[in-house]
Amino acid sequence: MKRISWRKLAVAAAIVPLFAMSACSSSGGRPGETAAAGGGQVASTSSIKIALITHAAPGDTFWDIVRKGAEEAAAKDNVDLLYTSDPDGGRQAQLVQQAIDQKVAGIAVSLAKPDALKAVLKKAEDAGIPVVSINSGADLFASLGAFTHFGSDEGIAGAAVGTRLAKEGVTHPICVIHEQGNVALEARCAGVKTKIAGTEILYVQGTDMTQVSSTVTAKLQSTPNADAIIGLGAPFTATILKAVTSLNLGAKCKIASFDVGADLLQDIIDGKVLFTVDQQPWLQGYDAVDALWQNHRGGFKVGGGLPVLTGPAIIDKTNAPAILTFAKEGIR
Repeated sequence: MKRISWRKLAVAAAIVPLFAMSACSSSGGRPGETAAAGGGQVASTSSIKIALITHAAPGDTFWDIVRKGAEEAAAKDNVDLLYTSDPDGGRQAQLVQQAIDQKVAGIAVSLAKPDALKAVLKKAEDAGIPVVSINSGADLFASLGAFTHFGSDEGIAGAAVGTRLAKEGVTHPICVIHEQGNVALEARCAGVKTKIAGTEILYVQGTDMTQVSSTVTAKLQSTPNADAIIGLGAPFTATILKAVTSLNLGAKCKIASFDVGADLLQDIIDGKVLFTVDQQPWLQGYDAVDALWQNHRGGFKVGGGLPVLTGPAIIDKTNAPAILTFAKEGIR
């Protein structure tokens, strides 16, 4: 798929201010209510089941925000939402298969490990189940049978970080990937590298924050010319900040981040973190469920065959206070 032909236009237009196994799972949607979570009326259409299946790891608060958006759309649309997750690509594929077996009306899925999902998504297509992708897979969704994608273009997001850090005089940043093989995270760091050739990648085990801390600390100790370090999610940036502080690196090593959390925004306001890149996860969850409901209701296909981009957007000291208000509500 060609990437450059639509990206700039899409970015400008689209950014807007139960199952088995060991995965997380829940049901959402409120078929019998007269008012949705946001205060509006529940759709008069009959209740349908939609599955949201992500690669979320336990404890990753980013996905709590995605899920909250999905649940609000489900409440509005009279949808019975089935949410499951597993960071392992093979087990995520099994969750998709279980959704197919339950004959859901639609599937929203993150494509962090696309090779593991290719075969099962073909089964969804053969079963006539519409699919949209979220978060990961902006360049791959169409080839895997999804009719649109909701998320950020991670290459563009990474390049934006690289451009901003270069303006700060950074020449040797460390980009910390907390899930090896995740195509979205790899694309972020690759994007940074397109703007700063001296970018170095550090892999950590994101499910073990003690290991993240020790690995980052050791890397900073052995890399005296590192002048910035980039976390690819708010919880990981918080751990990175503690490591930088413990080594008394101060202004010598700037910190940048991806994604949003109330604590991270406060760190930006306090000058401890330079900036973060927001991809608006609540909107990803909300739009994915709503798009599948619209497709079921009238055959509508949001996006016109292109991804619907929810980011990137830079948050720094100038706008962090305003965003913090929404973060405390759990929607940013």
